[in-house]
Amino acid sequence: MHILKQILRSPKLQSIASRAFCTTLNYGSYDKMGINAPLNRKLRMGMVGGGQGSFIGRVHSIAACLDNRAVVTAGALSSNPERSKASAPDYAISEDRAYGSYEDMLDAESKLPDDQRIDFVSITTPNHTHFEVALAAVEAGFNVVCDKPMTFDLAQAETLAKAVEQSDVIFALSHNYTGYPLVRQAREMIASGELGEIQAIRSNYIQGWLRTRLEDSDQKQAAWRTDPTKSGAAGCFGDIATHAYNLGRYMTGLLPDQISCHLKTFEPGRKLDDYGTAVIRYQNGALGTVTASQISHGRENDVSIEIDGTKGALQWRQENPNEMIVRANGQPHKIYTRDPNAPHTTPGAAAACRLPSGHPEGFFEAFANVYASAFDAMVARAEGGPIERVNTIYPNVNDGVEGMYFIQQCVESSKQDAAWLPLKHERARR
Repeated sequence: MHILKQILRSPKLQSIASRAFCTTLNYGSYDKMGINAPLNRKLRMGMVGGGQGSFIGRVHSIAACLDNRAVVTAGALSSNPERSKASAPDYAISEDRAYGSYEDMLDAESKLPDDQRIDFVSITTPNHTHFEVALAAVEAGFNVVCDKPMTFDLAQAETLAKAVEQSDVIFALSHNYTGYPLVRQAREMIASGELGEIQAIRSNYIQGWLRTRLEDSDQKQAAWRTDPTKSGAAGCFGDIATHAYNLGRYMTGLLPDQISCHLKTFEPGRKLDDYGTAVIRYQNGALGTVTASQISHGRENDVSIEIDGTKGALQWRQENPNEMIVRANGQPHKIYTRDPNAPHTTPGAAAACRLPSGHPEGFFEAFANVYASAFDAMVARAEGGPIERVNTIYPNVNDGVEGMYFIQQCVESSKQDAAWLPLKHERARR
């Protein structure tokens, strides 16, 4: 993690890393490398956001290029036109494809011939700008990969979902933890009934980096995340609890029914929550909890989930993502490792692996798996083939609506002293 932070904070190292990951790679068992058949070319990526000082923008660019299936071709990398163009060399974007605004990029790219214009737009900006950029990209006919949460509020999310529905574009949402091989292993094991009926989900996302008022020092990441005009109605719960909630939904497929939530701001003077816990009633009678914190000393990026079924239980933790524990009473505990060639590995988990067992895969690879699944759909769209846009392996626009509804209902429940509120939504997918 220390090396990752060094790369993401250094423009020079960023440029080296981006070029290195975008060159031809050979992972042996990963059979979709670099061809995008039958297109037989790389997909062209246009980035919005990701300028100097950005964390998540650099992650998106590396993840998209990791399998040599895409190349960063154009960008509007900052809301400041000068900074946007100054950031372009860090991504090896040519001067004529470095734009001062996303409007300029979409307009100019739309006028280029089909064999030159970008294929998709990656949105890596603060929450409050996602909607306008995504809607403009969709209406211009470009595929979209958007960072989460998808929009500023639920109304924007529903408007965007309708626009996507009325178009033929591919829309992916970067709930990147869904890309880990063992998360997909758990999803398939649960779907096959291996754990029996699911009765309980405990999902946590615990951090400690906002224990103090870091936003007062003008730290970029802290500043917008704690500002309700940029982050929305929730702080910690909007930023990271959405990941924890989505992880439970993705793994189990259980449909939510009601939610009761307590949000708390422990750091005096902070405008948004920095801790919270929610209880969820699922439609099958199961109970779930989501706890999120950004003020727990010494905790870094601790995403964890435990799922209890009638036949067995499992446990997975993002900081040790290549292992998953499966337990059943009266039997020895099983430790599943990320192993693409093991007989117990499910097809989805094996497809998400790039390296043989024993070679750790992590954050970038999981992020890249979301992109890879979306790329498959983009290629199918380009070839005029059939496209599934609802029940996708990658998180899509409907997951984005669910996430915004989750945030809205958590905030409202907390205002009403943890009152039980509906969590059903017509766009909730299994």
